[in-house]
Amino acid sequence: MPVIAQAATPAGLLHAPIELAGDWGRMLPGAALQVVERMRHACLDGVRLVSDRQPTRLRVEEHTSGSPAVWLHPDGSSMAWTIVDIGERDWSKLAYQFGHELGHVFANSWQADAKPAPPCQWLEEAMVEAFSLRGLGRLAKDWKQNPPFPRDNAFGDAIAEYRQNIINGYKALADSQGLTSDPAKWFAKHRSEIEVPNLNSFAQAMSLNILAQYEGASECIEALGALNRWPGRSSIPIGEYLQRWKDSCADLHASPQLPIHLSEILGNLPGLK
Repeated sequence: MPVIAQAATPAGLLHAPIELAGDWGRMLPGAALQVVERMRHACLDGVRLVSDRQPTRLRVEEHTSGSPAVWLHPDGSSMAWTIVDIGERDWSKLAYQFGHELGHVFANSWQADAKPAPPCQWLEEAMVEAFSLRGLGRLAKDWKQNPPFPRDNAFGDAIAEYRQNIINGYKALADSQGLTSDPAKWFAKHRSEIEVPNLNSFAQAMSLNILAQYEGASECIEALGALNRWPGRSSIPIGEYLQRWKDSCADLHASPQLPIHLSEILGNLPGLK
């Protein structure tokens, strides 16, 4: 399938042209592009984009198997390349997967040197999962009021239900792991299991704590744009990771509220000032 591109618009993550590529089957490419664009706005509208490492183009490639991902292509281009794997016209899943990968791009994890690494990749996964869940909630409301497709208002309820089912599952995890009652104890007890570089069950549980921060203080979201701007990225110990993140927020004049919150709830971590 040929690449389909939007007309060029001003640079920056919110306005970078979006391309579709890959095997979209019988889905109308224009429809998929509308959903992706709506989700981008749901995630980023009203959020300050502070990063000095934003792409100038976005590619969303549909695969018929495999996991969603950011493709780290070493060609030196300024394009962020994301991969999704959805069913026929499964717009909720497309929005959800794209929102998560867009979160990684927002967090400066789209260039060739952005390979995920322990011990702190789990925390980025939790943050971008929360980023996508917040976006889904906003998309559901927008879809119901102003659907991209004629007479499709009711699908907003389907998106809201899809999102709530994910949240319900994560809440059950948080309760069973002990995160809800005592995050510091939770982290100390499960640390060897938590610090695995993927969206594991502990990262899923933590995403709800972060989602509450996003929804309570929208300036928390802008801090993602200050992530990973230091040598070692996620491969350094968590106390040092959070401190470098706070320093990066100061450098970009971004709110440090989210890294401060995480520093406080995870207990006494070496490397924090």
